[in-house]
Amino acid sequence: MNRYPLWKNLLVVVVVLIGLLYALPNVFDQDPSMEISGTRLAQVDSVTGDRIKELLGSAGIVIKSLDAGDDKLLLRFADSETQLRAKEVLEVGLGSDYTIALTLSTDVPGWLRGLGALPMYLGLDLRGGIHVLIDVDMDAAIMQAVERYSGDIRTLLRTEKLRYTSVSQKGEELIIKFRDAGVRDQALEVIGDEFRSLQTDAVDDADGYLIEARIGRNEQQAVRKFALEQNITTLRNRVNALGVSEPVIQQQGDRRIVVQLPGAQDPAKLKEILGATATLEYRLEDTENSAEDALAGRVPVGSKLYRTRDGAPILLKKRVIVTGNQITDASSGFDQRSGQPAVFVSLDSQGARRMRNVTTENVNKPMAVVFIESRSETRIVNGERVVRKIPVEEVISVANILEPFGRRFQTTGLDSPEEARDLALLLRAGALAAPIDIVEERTIGPSLGQDNIDQGFRSVIIGLLLVMVFMAVYYQVFGLVANLALAMNLVLIVAVLSMLQATLTLPGIAGIVLTVGMAVDANVLIFERIREEIQIGNTPQASIYSGYEKAFSTIVDANITTLIAAVVLFSFGTGPIKGFAVTLFIGILTSMFTAIIGTRSVINLIYGGRRVAKLAI
Repeated sequence: MNRYPLWKNLLVVVVVLIGLLYALPNVFDQDPSMEISGTRLAQVDSVTGDRIKELLGSAGIVIKSLDAGDDKLLLRFADSETQLRAKEVLEVGLGSDYTIALTLSTDVPGWLRGLGALPMYLGLDLRGGIHVLIDVDMDAAIMQAVERYSGDIRTLLRTEKLRYTSVSQKGEELIIKFRDAGVRDQALEVIGDEFRSLQTDAVDDADGYLIEARIGRNEQQAVRKFALEQNITTLRNRVNALGVSEPVIQQQGDRRIVVQLPGAQDPAKLKEILGATATLEYRLEDTENSAEDALAGRVPVGSKLYRTRDGAPILLKKRVIVTGNQITDASSGFDQRSGQPAVFVSLDSQGARRMRNVTTENVNKPMAVVFIESRSETRIVNGERVVRKIPVEEVISVANILEPFGRRFQTTGLDSPEEARDLALLLRAGALAAPIDIVEERTIGPSLGQDNIDQGFRSVIIGLLLVMVFMAVYYQVFGLVANLALAMNLVLIVAVLSMLQATLTLPGIAGIVLTVGMAVDANVLIFERIREEIQIGNTPQASIYSGYEKAFSTIVDANITTLIAAVVLFSFGTGPIKGFAVTLFIGILTSMFTAIIGTRSVINLIYGGRRVAKLAI
């Protein structure tokens, strides 16, 4: 009695070993570090590394180590002060061709990294960094949508040859005036068929015959949702330029966005990125002239020399077909005819009309997409740091015009679905869908984060030790087994967080502390049931068996209800609440394994399969 089959014992051993392996990276220290990556026009290689060493050496800055990999250079420093000094030197020395990101990196051995064993990420409250709360102007988003409908309605009425007096905007309403009631009624039917999301009413007054059109409630919600999602996409693409690992950019409420950059220490840089402008232009390629001649200085009149992301020269017409401001939507997919990756773009009425006219005249000719943005460059002028913005223009896509198109069209000639998704993101994130305003900004220093780590770790250790002392004194041998399960439970929680590359926050530590109590609670239920079985006269072996079997359903019921609560917290909560819910969810699952299967395995090894006169419980 009370013997596990071999596979169950092996399962426990394997789980414990895997837990120890993937929890091990979190033991290693983290060094203040700097990631240096090249822009689209610069490469990171050994020459770059030598140049960096020379710049820092001349400034008297000592590098702890320099590692190369994945088109990046990782510099480690002894302390944060040296890290910040190095950043100032390299910003000036390397210029705008390279992206410099401050971060923290661990000294995990290569054999652990080879197994995919990496430390879990630390949240803003533990690691330090920058927290920004952004408000999205939803009223402006609605007004922009009304303006788009205004242009579309004008185009529709002209196409249907329905004469109108004027189309004006009054708040969130469109007022369309007619001189004839019959024409007004025809227009009302046409607008209703074409724009089903608009609510329209016919009104007669002294000024004439009117149509009042307004965006329906469902459409307003869709506009607000799109504006928020597009702004999040835009900000995410901009923040990625900082190179910060594990940035948090998420929705908060109906109109706000939280941007958290753990490890970032430069709020001015963040504001600069968030406030940056970017746009897109569609231009025809100049196939009649040579790009090589343009490189030699012989640029034809009416054309302009550009470069692709690979650095290759390309000659484009100066005439702009449409800009990114006229793009209303973009999504990636596949061409139905060829099966190649494609990007589907939607334009407003003005852009659609212009695109239709140009593409009709230039079938089978190449058209390019030019991405334009402003980048900052730091230089020393007269002993002072001067930051100036440099406009950057690069061709991100070139594709042939297969047939005339207008409001919605597709861009092909892309290498992969990933490139199609990236291009769609650029098209959508070229400009913000609605104005934003920074309503809250906080910078958390790494020292404060370290204090949080120390206090959080101290709370876990103190809580764990107190529970262990009580269990060892009150339940003797069984209490020691429960203590072993508690320790393994913590190891497994850390291991799972590391394997998932989840972010640990201060509320997450609170969730771990809670699971410590819940884990021992399961063992208390089991051990008390065993004591009851002994008191009614059952043998020790039968008491152990009955204790685990009868307590199982109670433990499962209690943990399932807590799991439900954790799922609800994660689903509806934000930020700190989600961090608490994640660790609570993981902790419940691991505690059920260690408290039921783990302790049973050890108890079976101690008491199972032999005659026992008395249990140490």
